[in-house]
Amino acid sequence: MVGFKATDMPPTATVKFLGAGTAACIADLITFPLDTAKVRLQIQGENQGLVRTAANAQYRGVLGTILTMVRTEGPRSLYNGLVAGLQRQMSFASVRIGLYDSVKQFYTKGSEHAGIGSRLLAGSTTGALAVAVAQPTDVVKVRFQAQARAGSGRRYQSTVEAYKTIAREEGIRGLWKGTSPNVARNAIVNCAELVTYDLIKDTLLKANLMTDDLPCHFTSAFGAGFCTTVIASPVDVVKTRYMNSALGQYRSAGHCALTMLRKEGPRAFYKGFMPSFLRLGSWNVVMFVTYEQLKRALMAAYGSREAPF
Repeated sequence: MVGFKATDMPPTATVKFLGAGTAACIADLITFPLDTAKVRLQIQGENQGLVRTAANAQYRGVLGTILTMVRTEGPRSLYNGLVAGLQRQMSFASVRIGLYDSVKQFYTKGSEHAGIGSRLLAGSTTGALAVAVAQPTDVVKVRFQAQARAGSGRRYQSTVEAYKTIAREEGIRGLWKGTSPNVARNAIVNCAELVTYDLIKDTLLKANLMTDDLPCHFTSAFGAGFCTTVIASPVDVVKTRYMNSALGQYRSAGHCALTMLRKEGPRAFYKGFMPSFLRLGSWNVVMFVTYEQLKRALMAAYGSREAPF
């Protein structure tokens, strides 16, 4: 036996909702330094004066970025924005992952056989809906990850102060900055991530190559992480740059993308690709494996409570 056995009862929408948020928080706790390194690499080259990295450090690669941050800002800098990140995952992942199956069933009118179109539509819907719920937490998380932990370039001292400062200086719209590219990114990410995981898992099970257990979940999650990184990286870089930008630096997300293309070339859209893949790959593995086990554990606990004898 590997992990919890699948129960006879399918998981309820509530179990999926809570399980997805909890699993995403666990995955974030483990992979957050990689996400922070990704953000630092993505914003490198902007040449903006308001937000500086410590000693104008130049980051080179995943390990080099992490080591530079630890040396110049201390180990805790790798977890800049963790509180906002966990707030984001609890609200964001609960919607985009936890409601995916329910929305998919809605589009297929309850049919067990969902086509690729229904899966893509469900992934786009829950991804966009999640942004509507969690956008302010994403803005604060990115701002914290981008700033140096020490020195005069530090913009915010705490998560609560960040929310208040952004709302005061930039208005409520500041907390929703980058919503358009984030909707685009998360519709793409959700489709690539959930649909790829869904398809790989279904293929492995139908071909009898694996059973519905940890190795199958691991393989499906790893494949989903790689596909998602390749597809979503350009939108992710634009989203990060635009969210982190000073007021008036870019007119829109499209202007941000054109500025990047003109000043840094097409390769700028894949800045931070390796930490993105390492982060998304490891995040997907931890999240999906934990999610599958949490669903089974919660349903097993529910079943034992309903039938104690």
